[in-house]
Amino acid sequence: MVDLGTDLGFLRLRNPVLTASGTFGYGTEFEPFLDLSLLGGIVVKGLYYGPREGNPPPRLVETASGLINAIGLQGVGVERFAAEVMPRLRGIDTAVIVNVCGSDPDEYYRVIEFLNGVEGLAAYELNISCPNVKMHGACPAMDPRTTREIVAGAKQRSRRPLLAKLSPNVTDITGIARAAEDGGADGISLINTLLAMAVDLDTRRPKLGNILGGLSGPAIKPVALRMTWQATRAVKIPVIGMGGIMTGRDALEFMLVGAAAVQVGTASFIDPGASARIVREIEAECAARGIDRVSDFVGTLETGR
Repeated sequence: MVDLGTDLGFLRLRNPVLTASGTFGYGTEFEPFLDLSLLGGIVVKGLYYGPREGNPPPRLVETASGLINAIGLQGVGVERFAAEVMPRLRGIDTAVIVNVCGSDPDEYYRVIEFLNGVEGLAAYELNISCPNVKMHGACPAMDPRTTREIVAGAKQRSRRPLLAKLSPNVTDITGIARAAEDGGADGISLINTLLAMAVDLDTRRPKLGNILGGLSGPAIKPVALRMTWQATRAVKIPVIGMGGIMTGRDALEFMLVGAAAVQVGTASFIDPGASARIVREIEAECAARGIDRVSDFVGTLETGR
């Protein structure tokens, strides 16, 4: 037996596999396909204070080894989430983390203050990195000062641990990671999607209604691994890695470079049971290598010659 227990310092998980926000709905949609209690945790889709329609269609485009999405953070808002979704999630024996969104710093804070009164949540993930809203890909996590200020304001108001979800659309991820740590984040998660575009040669038009979107899937895994490794070397707080994880081997690669846990995203579109399968594959891979505790594997990359 392999001990898959994962201690983030601020939160203990059954195993290191969580679902990525925006790819798993509110979690309950996947109950017909897997036992959600087998997962380390669920990160629900992003919540603004009020309901949000998202971007006009088309909103998804397949591309080579990946998916471009421009959903635009469609959601039910915090009041419907608390009244209709959270009562169902409380019956699931796994950590529930809310991805917190805002059109400005005040909305981030209002969402957190409302959710502070909702029972059953384990943590917040501050989404300061979504590239597919109508801002030409700009987001708070592209600037260290803005990152630090918003994280600090959110941490001051939060009664729960706070993760900062960071963007890959930056020149230096280490400076942004340190800014999130300086702002008081208990951990960081990365990467969000890469700003991307797809066009139709015949119609001469963009394939997405929003023109720009976020690229995810196996195509971004090398970038995600590189940024995860850089971030883990830059900060002392835990890092949760994501980006193109399709198998248990992929997940362990992120843990090898230092991620304490991982999030599974696009894989769930292809295989609704992917996250639970990846848990099993991590256990099997560890057993085959004689690893008794998965936490012992974290950060063991050898870079010397």
